[in-house]
Amino acid sequence: MKQLYIKQKVFSLSGKFTVKDQEEKDRYYVEGSFMKVPKTFSIMNASRDEVALITKKTFSFLPTFLVEVNGQEVLTIKKELSFLKARYTIDAAGIEVQGNWWDMDFQILQHGNVVGEVGKEWFTWGDSYKVKVMNEEMETMMIALVIAIDCVKADEAAASSVN
Repeated sequence: MKQLYIKQKVFSLSGKFTVKDQEEKDRYYVEGSFMKVPKTFSIMNASRDEVALITKKTFSFLPTFLVEVNGQEVLTIKKELSFLKARYTIDAAGIEVQGNWWDMDFQILQHGNVVGEVGKEWFTWGDSYKVKVMNEEMETMMIALVIAIDCVKADEAAASSVN
């Protein structure tokens, strides 16, 4: 089992941050495009090769985020029409998220088997998440999923502050 840590810098307008391993070595680099349309987050490995891309669809009725890993679309996060509370669905072939993903406390299952766990780290400055990877083949997808969910949450917070 491998543990990775995602720590975003509070008030970072550049949208750049790293994913570190247990030895605090950089494993992934994440760069966001705040001022571009469509809004994207590129995830690069230690060699700075892009391994995943998160894109917010521009022309959709409700917010939709697409996640690609190694050039293949692997999952979609969509907002559902709801009157009381924001509701989102995660749509991915063979992948299921169980638990409270809105509060970043959940398990990732592939065909019913737990392949990873995500937990929010409390008492830290900014958003920090611990990602436990049980199946290393799923590592990049898990990192992309956590960053995509965080992107959805940030987008929802920005939208609600405007209203």
